[in-house]
Amino acid sequence: MKLGIVGLPNVGKSTLFNAITNAGAESANYPFCTIEPNVGVVSVPDPRLDALAKIYDSKKIVPTYIEFYDIAGLVKGASKGEGLGNKFLSHIREVEAIVHVVRCFDDENIVHVDGSISPLRDIETINLELIFSDMEVLDKRIQKTKKMAKGDASLNKELEIMDAIYKTLENSLSVRTMEFSEEDTEFVKSLNLLSNKPIIYVANVSEQDFSTGIEDNAYVKQVQEFAQSEKAGVVAICAGLEYEISQLDEEERKEFLQDMGIGESGLDKLVKESYSLLGLISFLTAGPMESRAWTIRKGTKAQQAAGKIHSDIERGFIRAETIAFEDLIASGGNMTAAKEKGIVRLEGKEYVMKDGDVVLFRFNV
Repeated sequence: MKLGIVGLPNVGKSTLFNAITNAGAESANYPFCTIEPNVGVVSVPDPRLDALAKIYDSKKIVPTYIEFYDIAGLVKGASKGEGLGNKFLSHIREVEAIVHVVRCFDDENIVHVDGSISPLRDIETINLELIFSDMEVLDKRIQKTKKMAKGDASLNKELEIMDAIYKTLENSLSVRTMEFSEEDTEFVKSLNLLSNKPIIYVANVSEQDFSTGIEDNAYVKQVQEFAQSEKAGVVAICAGLEYEISQLDEEERKEFLQDMGIGESGLDKLVKESYSLLGLISFLTAGPMESRAWTIRKGTKAQQAAGKIHSDIERGFIRAETIAFEDLIASGGNMTAAKEKGIVRLEGKEYVMKDGDVVLFRFNV
């Protein structure tokens, strides 16, 4: 699960990354401070694990994780190599989804590469570079496929799809704005186009906006409206404040958030939104040794989910003894009581896992 943090220089990417991971990535007020991407691993907040650990008296809690890559700031002409752009674009190609940080605050002390604040212009700048890069990649693929199609008519369908995508890109629209059939979607994914990657726009606001409420921030509204057109996610945060929060210990952090009148930090929201963006869910296992969350994609069946724990469990799968987390809590955390109520289910290998399933896999090898 790799997510790339992108954006123009000086929009708060590295500050956000530092807040997420506490990894101490270099952050400076000049372009191209970050050349090679910094990598940080962050746990996905899941209070269900705390509850399970108490029920089972678990020795440790093991959450699921997401990797964030802090990719250097892009500029106009990146697809043609400006500002080391080709190298940066190759880093984006390696991630599964994009976290696009957009500056939504005024501050004359922080330089903007274009001299003024305009979130939509900034978004367009980055998106166009991804689009131009995709057009170059796609053009080469189309030419190669045309030659091959002369001896293989079955490739004509692929050519039709690629031609349609190319026309969309020519209109300065990202591939993610298009709709494809389930069959065609798999082929489009195989092209690994940058503008087809799932995206979350992070509206980076000032500390004052974060404190008084972001509802009146006109910049954020612009980002939200644009994101709707792409069916993309939006999270508004103050990267600087989130970094300060990240320096606090757990108790101080909770107290600070309570004083601010918010239930969770902007970073927690971002991590959850990122997890959801990738179409991921968690099933849970619990016992005296550990309470743990396991990451799977929506639609994963029980036998394949068992393989996340160990290949032997998948190979020798018999059944899954499962209960919804909410049902377990409603039974006072007592599995015996839950079984007496008939809410503990025995599922076969074709069962489609649900988020929050608490599972014990039965197997024989």
